Amino acid sequence: MRGTKGDMEMTTTLFKRVKRAASRGVTLIEILIVLAIVGLIAGGVAVVAIPKYAEAQKKQAKNDIIAIHPIAEKYRVDHPGQCVTVEQLRAEKEIGATSKITDPWDTPYAIRCADDETYVLSFGPDKKEGTADDIKVPDDGALPK
Repeated sequence: MRGTKGDMEMTTTLFKRVKRAASRGVTLIEILIVLAIVGLIAGGVAVVAIPKYAEAQKKQAKNDIIAIHPIAEKYRVDHPGQCVTVEQLRAEKEIGATSKITDPWDTPYAIRCADDETYVLSFGPDKKEGTADDIKVPDDGALPK
């Protein structure tokens, strides 16, 4: 019986220690350390993700322009002497009603016509025509004014 009483005391002591440790909670220092670590991780993700997002926006604009270009050229062949807009292409059902006619920066794609060439372009992130960040198809020569 002596062994049983000793085991019981040891179990009671162990239970008290576990209960005290569980009720202690989390200190302010521990919370601040966790917040600092989360902040560092978020900052690292932002450094990597933001440039990738900007690159993806430019690729999306280029893909949209590549899709619109043959439609704009066909319209010009069917309607000689006319230069069309993406809004007109949508209104005349040349482009589907669900097709996106604005670039990733919410500016409508522009269509410019030269004597023998049709250009489709996005003004890029700065939303200004004629700057270095403009995206156009075909990507040769200067645009007509």
